[in-house]
Amino acid sequence: MATKLLSPDYIFESSWEVCNKVGGIYTVLSTRAKTLQVKFEDRIIFIGPDFGEHSNQYFTEDGSFFKEWKVKTIEEGLLLRIGRWNVPGYPIAILVDFNQYYNQKNEIYGWLWEHYKVDSLHAYGDYDEASMFSYAAAKVVESFYDFYLDKSKKVIYHGNEWMTGLGLLYINNKRPQIATIFTTHATSIGRSIAGNNKPLYDYLFAYNGDQMSWELNMQSKHSIEKQTAMNVDCFTTVSDITANECKELLDKPVDFVLPNGFENDFVPKGEEFTLKRKAARERIFNVSNALLGTDLGDDTLIVSTSGRYEFRNKGVDIYIETMNRLLRDNRLQKKILAFIKVPGWVGEPRQDLIDRIKSGEKYDTPLPIPMITHWLHNMSQDNVLGMLKYMDMYNRKEDNVKLIFLPCYLDGKDGIFNMKYYDIVLGNDLCVYPSYYEPWGYTPLEAIAFKVPCITSDLAGFGLWANSELGRYGEICDGVKVVHRTDYNYSEAVDKIKDTIVEFSNLPETEVKKARGNADKLSKKALWSNFIKYYYQAYDFALRKAEDRKCE
Repeated sequence: MATKLLSPDYIFESSWEVCNKVGGIYTVLSTRAKTLQVKFEDRIIFIGPDFGEHSNQYFTEDGSFFKEWKVKTIEEGLLLRIGRWNVPGYPIAILVDFNQYYNQKNEIYGWLWEHYKVDSLHAYGDYDEASMFSYAAAKVVESFYDFYLDKSKKVIYHGNEWMTGLGLLYINNKRPQIATIFTTHATSIGRSIAGNNKPLYDYLFAYNGDQMSWELNMQSKHSIEKQTAMNVDCFTTVSDITANECKELLDKPVDFVLPNGFENDFVPKGEEFTLKRKAARERIFNVSNALLGTDLGDDTLIVSTSGRYEFRNKGVDIYIETMNRLLRDNRLQKKILAFIKVPGWVGEPRQDLIDRIKSGEKYDTPLPIPMITHWLHNMSQDNVLGMLKYMDMYNRKEDNVKLIFLPCYLDGKDGIFNMKYYDIVLGNDLCVYPSYYEPWGYTPLEAIAFKVPCITSDLAGFGLWANSELGRYGEICDGVKVVHRTDYNYSEAVDKIKDTIVEFSNLPETEVKKARGNADKLSKKALWSNFIKYYYQAYDFALRKAEDRKCE
């Protein structure tokens, strides 16, 4: 008979991305919140950084929460705001101001070295900021626990990424009756190896994480991440590929893999979906034709890639190369309008493009530099524009493949498209995410949720998951084509992606419909309702370790 899982009475979960939309971790936490809120109603409390922006659109302050404790926190010198996170489920969120702790930075780092041998001497960049937030978040958990809870309660503190490591170690030391869980969504040293154009996978077994941290000037981040992994009750990551990375580079196997699910309640249904897709395509063609001086219509294949601006890690280099080779592929029977939607160092939207769009006229000549929608501060140093120039890709009139760089966050206020990312992505015919380094990969999962078939790689956690669900390598007719990538098969991978785009462009409408339906079906297997069980197992694992300590 299976042992009943221990369930927490309270869960505190901290991340730099709570009520702070920066990247994929925001999506992980904000979509999982609803599932946890249903099960642990108002006993799941998220903790994020407070930047003093009282107009934070993701957070609504509520003075009625924990009034007595709030008085105590003021006495203790904690600076925080309590309210709800404006995401489905509306869980309780605490935003904490961490600036006051900079004055104690040296003492905090000294304590960290004394107790856990964490090297903070080589800190730079965001290390101090993250560490002070992490310390402040832990002080919030400690204060709440001391005010409301005791050893009779099963309590979990869950931190995401190295940025919460200091706080996890603080709780581990100061309140050992609280069970600790640490999730690394990508090891800092693995991401750095990949981002520095070093072969990560073929040599993973031979890399020494400590030695590489010195070589790449990553000692402090690597040190806090490794010591946190070693000392928490439960160490987790998001995919098998990153679990292997943790074992090799952090010298600590993970206890659980917690795959990233999502909620699909943001996907429009029925007639609304059809109308939104039509509106997205109209907007895409209006902007593109104004920029390019073309008359592209609905029979054009709209393709895009998106994500953080990690040129090699996200496969932006491979994507551009693919489009370049497609220019000379005579099997292509449709015109292609391809987009790179990654936020660069954006300056301002192009006024000449705005003027053309507003005029509503048709133009037969392109604007100058017809590869970009917004001016950048670093036009001459930008990687995307640099590669387009190197490959002589200027969206000429005769080119059947046009490639446009959209270098800003699609928040509905970019000045050109003025539509949110989710409202544009459903206008695509195909999405391409050929990542070299991608612990999970929300962008392909979001694409298929909108019934847009996608191409990804088997170096992405999502790609591996898709293969495991299908029992083989995914093909485009499955809704997800998974391309094999290694450290050294760049050119072969480009050709495989190119051939898949050609194949898809030539499919009859019935087959396209089938691929879109299969994409939709596969996305539903990644709902949180299917993945949350892994979290419950991790909670049980961590709580049992904490229970053992209580008995010592």
